[in-house]
Amino acid sequence: MTTWTGWLTVALLVIPTLGAAGLFVLHKPTESALKAYGVIVSGAALLPAAALALTFDYGDAAAIQHELNAPWIPGLDLRFHLGVDGISLPLVVLTALLTFLCFVYLLGARAVGRRRELVFALLVLDIGMIGTFLALDLLLFFVFFEVVLIPMYFVIAIWGGPRRRAAAVKFILYTLLGSVVLLLGLLLIWSQTGTLDIVALAGAHGAGLPRGVQIVAFIAVGVGLAVKTPMWPLHTWLPDAHTEAPTVGSVLLAGVLLKMGTYGFARIAIPVLPDGAHAVAPWLGAFAVVGIVYGALACLAQRDLKRMIAYSSVGHMGFVLLGFATLTPVGINAALFGNIAHGLITGLLFFLAGAIKDRYGTADMSALGGGMLGRLPYLGSLLTFACIASLGLPGLAGFWGEMLALLGAFQPAPGLSRPLFLVFMAVGGLGTLLTAAYFLVMLSRVTHGSPGPLVPTDGTDVRKYEYSAWVPLVLLILLFGLWPKALLSITDPAVQTLLGAR
Repeated sequence: MTTWTGWLTVALLVIPTLGAAGLFVLHKPTESALKAYGVIVSGAALLPAAALALTFDYGDAAAIQHELNAPWIPGLDLRFHLGVDGISLPLVVLTALLTFLCFVYLLGARAVGRRRELVFALLVLDIGMIGTFLALDLLLFFVFFEVVLIPMYFVIAIWGGPRRRAAAVKFILYTLLGSVVLLLGLLLIWSQTGTLDIVALAGAHGAGLPRGVQIVAFIAVGVGLAVKTPMWPLHTWLPDAHTEAPTVGSVLLAGVLLKMGTYGFARIAIPVLPDGAHAVAPWLGAFAVVGIVYGALACLAQRDLKRMIAYSSVGHMGFVLLGFATLTPVGINAALFGNIAHGLITGLLFFLAGAIKDRYGTADMSALGGGMLGRLPYLGSLLTFACIASLGLPGLAGFWGEMLALLGAFQPAPGLSRPLFLVFMAVGGLGTLLTAAYFLVMLSRVTHGSPGPLVPTDGTDVRKYEYSAWVPLVLLILLFGLWPKALLSITDPAVQTLLGAR
């Protein structure tokens, strides 16, 4: 059913589309005009996201709201079906917010070559990211899922670091191969059910799909989603992509693109293929906890700050996958909470890493030396805050996703081996200790101690445009850390419906 509020979801796609198209009619825009243009368009796209949040019926968060369901390709019975519920709404708002903050950050960035093309790429990226979280048709989901690949490839390949071309090629190859497997899984679901409607498929909870078909489909869909997540051992594209990407590329890659993979588990794989999920869950949990420990150990071995943050994402997304593997309301709520917390915290970390590299000319922790709190006290304090939030300190957003994922593993869904998941819980708990270790080691090398020989190119601490981009993230990390119910009350009704048949 389509209501007038469905046009809010359309506006989320139309505004960045018109903004991207408008760049072609601008005649020789100046650098400052392009900076303002990006902020205005992304800010305009943030408005319908805020309107969605304000008009959303939180008393019925499990229902699809702001729905638009119109014919797309009638001859093939394909529909342009959009909407939000308690699972997708937080991710839609997070995407719109992070995109806007990236353009705010670019206001004060040094001169960027081909800025018109950069603004265009970021707006197209926004279309694909938002569309993925709005899509309620399997083919439409896949189309938006793929839209992000090309603009992110160019963001890395054109505006990235010295080894940007190799990192961009690695990114596109991994994600395209994963997408082929994902498409095969989606087509298998369609061939067995005769529908691409995600709402109808999720409502059926696997009815009419034989168990063997569900297992094969879940593996295919899961592998495709796991590449984007990324799950160990399909993660190897991530450190290179993050290290070479420009700051805004790293922020959106960590803050949103990784969530597109995990979101697919909650929106498609688990509710549509419940028997397949139940059969594969132990393997998913095993890969998740290996990723948690592997990511932490890899972080301890890193010298580059951006690369360390990239490997930390492998570990943090491992907790998200562990939450999904439990197939419990606690675990899946933990995964959805962890998605948002990771997007806020790691987005802030990459903003800070970019600012540090801009001032010192390097992100090598050995070259940076120590004493940042003495030289740049506000920047050093923000870095400390983001690291403490990422290691899971109670009272900050990073704590709840990890703690609830471990709690879900303590009592997994009926039919899953509790002794096995207790092992997963223990290994995940070890991962939290290693996470604290690598962040504290990094802080001791960079922010504390005597100042190193490398001096910032200027003595400027945090600049005004940086405050504008970072303070909203700090406030949300505090909000969700101190009041987790603000997010859990939105996701839990939808999670209960998602698991209702089991």
